[in-house]
Amino acid sequence: MISIRNVAIIAHVDHGKTTLVDALLRQSHTALKKDVVNETCIMDSNELEKERGITIFSKNASVEWQGVKINIIDTPGHADFGGEVERVLKMADGCLLLIDAQEGPMAQTRFVLKKALELGLRIIVVINKIDKPNSRIQHSLNKTFDLFIELGASDRLADFPVIYASSRLGKAGESPDLDHMTDVSPLFDAILKYIPEPSGDANKPLQMLVTNFTGDKFKGRIATGRVESGVLKAGDEVVHINRDGKQTKCKLTSVMTFKGLERIEADEVTAGDIVAVAGISDINIGETIADINHPQALPLIKIEEPTVKMTFAANTSPVAGKEGEYSTSRQVRERLYQELETDVALKVEDGLNGSLIVSGRGELHLGILIERMRREGYEFQVSQPEAIIKVIDGQRMTPFERVFIEVPEGYSGVVIQKLGARFGEMKDMQNSGGITFLEFVIPTRGLLGYRGEFLTDTKGLGIMNSIFEEFRPDPGKYQERDKGSLVSHESGLTNLYGLVNAQGRGVLFVNPGEAVYKGQVVGQNSRSEDIHVNVCKTKGLTNNRSQGEGTSEHFNAPLNIDLDYALEYIDSSELVEVTPKNIRIRKIMLDPKDTKRLQKGLL
Repeated sequence: MISIRNVAIIAHVDHGKTTLVDALLRQSHTALKKDVVNETCIMDSNELEKERGITIFSKNASVEWQGVKINIIDTPGHADFGGEVERVLKMADGCLLLIDAQEGPMAQTRFVLKKALELGLRIIVVINKIDKPNSRIQHSLNKTFDLFIELGASDRLADFPVIYASSRLGKAGESPDLDHMTDVSPLFDAILKYIPEPSGDANKPLQMLVTNFTGDKFKGRIATGRVESGVLKAGDEVVHINRDGKQTKCKLTSVMTFKGLERIEADEVTAGDIVAVAGISDINIGETIADINHPQALPLIKIEEPTVKMTFAANTSPVAGKEGEYSTSRQVRERLYQELETDVALKVEDGLNGSLIVSGRGELHLGILIERMRREGYEFQVSQPEAIIKVIDGQRMTPFERVFIEVPEGYSGVVIQKLGARFGEMKDMQNSGGITFLEFVIPTRGLLGYRGEFLTDTKGLGIMNSIFEEFRPDPGKYQERDKGSLVSHESGLTNLYGLVNAQGRGVLFVNPGEAVYKGQVVGQNSRSEDIHVNVCKTKGLTNNRSQGEGTSEHFNAPLNIDLDYALEYIDSSELVEVTPKNIRIRKIMLDPKDTKRLQKGLL
C-alpha cells in the first residue's frame, strides 16, 4: 500500500500560499495541462481569484515524492471564507503555515492557526519571501512562536520545525541563506519527516465525511472528502447519511483520486486518502458516506455563525429586466439556495415582500457572492450590510471584531480618531521603523463602510485586517454617514451642461451621455442632506452668443464606482442595483414625494 501524507497550506492573504503550491507541483515534475504550464498561481483557477489575487475556494492537488503520495489542500486565507477553512482542515493530518518574512504573522494567520491547533494538527512553519529586501526573518519567527503560545498550543505543537523559503524563486532550506538553496526539496523532506501518516483502519466499516462537492456534466454531483475508515470501490453500494440522520442506499458510479490537479479513476481507495465519488445526486457538505451493513454517521462540521446580513430582492428600478438574463425573484431565490449547498457559512431566510435575508461571515464574503451572481447573468438589488443582532438574556448583543492595522506613523492619529468615534477600543499600539501597529476591538457595525475611508485617510498606504472576536452588548447609536447623496431629478440621458452645474455640489458618479432614472444616486453631496439635481438639463438655445461662452467651466472626471465602493457607500435609505452590465446606487423610494409621505406616516 502506498504511503500517504495529507497537508493543508494555511496563511494570511498574500503571504505566497498559492505560489508555493505552484513550486511544489513543478518541483515534483507533476504533469500539468498545456493551458496552465506557463501560468503562475495555478491553483487560483477562478476568474475572481485571479483578479483579486486571493484564494476564495479550497482546492486539492496531489504530488508524489520519493514514493509517497502527498495530498495538498490549498485553503483560503481570508477569515470571511472561514467556512471553507474549517471544513477542509478536516481532511488534513498536518499543515504548512506560511509567514511573510517582512510582515510576520497577521490577522488571518491567527484565525487559520487557531483552527489547526484546535484539531491538533502538526504544523511546519515556513518563513516565506525571505528574498524581500526588508525581510525581518528572526522577528517574524519570534512573533510566530508568541502566537502559538498565545493560542494555547501544547508543548509538542509549539516545538515546530521551521523551513525558510522563497516561493517566487522556488527555493527552500533549513537555514535562511538563499545562496545555499537550490529548490524546494527540503520542504518535501520536512513533510515526510514531520507530518504523520493518516489514521484510519482499512479493515473497519466504511466512513467518509464529505467536505466539498462540484458538478459535472456527465457524472452529476461529485463529492470530495477523506476516507476515515474502510475501503471505497467503484460500483459499491453505500449508505448516504444526511444532516438530519436520514439514511439512503446508493450505488457509487465512479471513484476518483487526485493526481496533480486532475481527478483520475481508481478501482479502490483505502482509509486516509482523499477521494472524489459520483453517484449520490443529493449529497451535501458535512454528510457521511457509510458502510451498507454498519452505517454510522461522522460528527457534523461545526461552523461559526454569520455576523453580517443583507437583503436580496428582484430589481424594481425603471430599467429592471433589461440588462440581466435572470431577473425574477424565483431565479434569484433558486441561485441563493443553490449556493447554500456549497457554502456552509452562508444562511438564507425569507424576508418581506418576496425578499431574502442573506447572512455571511463579512462584507467580503457577501460581496464575492454578489459579484459571482452578477457575472453569471443575474440582476437584483441589495440593501446596506448590517451587523446581526442577537438577544441573549434580554440584552442586545452585537458581533465585535479584532482589527489589526499597519499605517505610516503620520497617519496613525486620524485612524485612532476615526475608530474611536466608531466605538473602537485600542488594545495595543507599537511603533517600528516609522510604521505604527495598532490593535482594536470594535463592533462589526462600527467597521462597516470604513475600509474605503481608511484607504483615503492613509493615502492607500495602510493595511487593515480583522477577525471575529465575540458577541458583546450593543454599545448603542453609531456614527452615520456624514454626507448626503446627489439624486437624479428626472429620467433621461445625462448632459454635460447639467453635470457641470451639478458638480459644484459634490462628487459625481456618472459621465455625460449615460442613461439615468429619477431617484438614481448620481453623486455624493458635500453636505449632510440629500439634494435632487437635474443632470439631464440641456442649455437653452438662443440667437446670441458671447465670446468664450461654454469654455470656462471644466468638467471633473467622475468617480468610477464598483461593487465594493457601492456596498460601503449606501445608507439605510438606499439600495445597490446589481446587473451584469452596471452597478448603480438608487433610493429605495424613487420619488421624493413618497419619501415625505412615508416620514409623515401617510404611506
